[in-house]
Amino acid sequence: MSWFESLILGLVQGLTEFLPISSSAHLRLTAAFSGWEDPGAAFTAITQIGTETAVLIYFRKDIGRILSAWTRSLTDQQMRRDDDARMGWLVIVGSIPIGVLGVTLKDQIEGPFRDLRLTAAMLIGMGVVLGVADRLAARDENGGRHRAAKQRKELTDLTVRDGLIYGVCQAMALVPGVSRSGATISGGLFMGYRREAAARYSFLLAIPAVLASGLFELKDAAGNGHVSWGPTVFATVIAFGTGYLVIAWFMKFIATKSFMPFVWYRIALGIVILVLVGTGALSPDAGEPAH
Repeated sequence: MSWFESLILGLVQGLTEFLPISSSAHLRLTAAFSGWEDPGAAFTAITQIGTETAVLIYFRKDIGRILSAWTRSLTDQQMRRDDDARMGWLVIVGSIPIGVLGVTLKDQIEGPFRDLRLTAAMLIGMGVVLGVADRLAARDENGGRHRAAKQRKELTDLTVRDGLIYGVCQAMALVPGVSRSGATISGGLFMGYRREAAARYSFLLAIPAVLASGLFELKDAAGNGHVSWGPTVFATVIAFGTGYLVIAWFMKFIATKSFMPFVWYRIALGIVILVLVGTGALSPDAGEPAH
């Protein structure tokens, strides 16, 4: 991997990680359209350490409160009723599905799941799901012609059941094209949570899963020597800086705006990929490294 490739891929990772458009799909597509080798699941996981570091810094006050309350709840039963302590436990509960499936499906994640036809199908399919969830949320928040707006749930309403459903939605993002934020936010909207609440829990829920995945791949990469360390570290730093700016923008955007621009973008991109693959202009395994 060249330094130029790492710059572009780091920017792509940072720009797309927190938007509901799938960062893994865009890394895969950037390589395919540019004629580069697929950066691979290991590169994606390692650069995500950079974007998750951005989450840690942006939400540092929330995370500090949650960690403090959760730690005290280990020995103080009264603290287990505290909202921040509950959030700590619910992040752990919500992380279970992706932890189990990530290990179980590791070979598929690094192989068949990276087929561009599957990526395109997931971009379109999850785009439609996000669009339906967004319209449902808008209808509840604005109310119909003859009824009042419906009060949607806050994170203080989060239950173990909801946390597990969020976790299952997050695990779907193991397939490129799904989008971690897109799947979890859609799940939250369907369960009746406000846009900002769904996005905030989505970001918090991603921290243990992404950091664990990145550290796991880091350990494996250190042993097999297949990673270009200089460019990969550079891309991770670029992803961190870009990702921080995107989080700040996105949290303001969703407070007043619809997700529909992302929905139409996903559907259009998916259709373009299917057309290119269907006409033979693009191979379904374009950009894959030689074996």
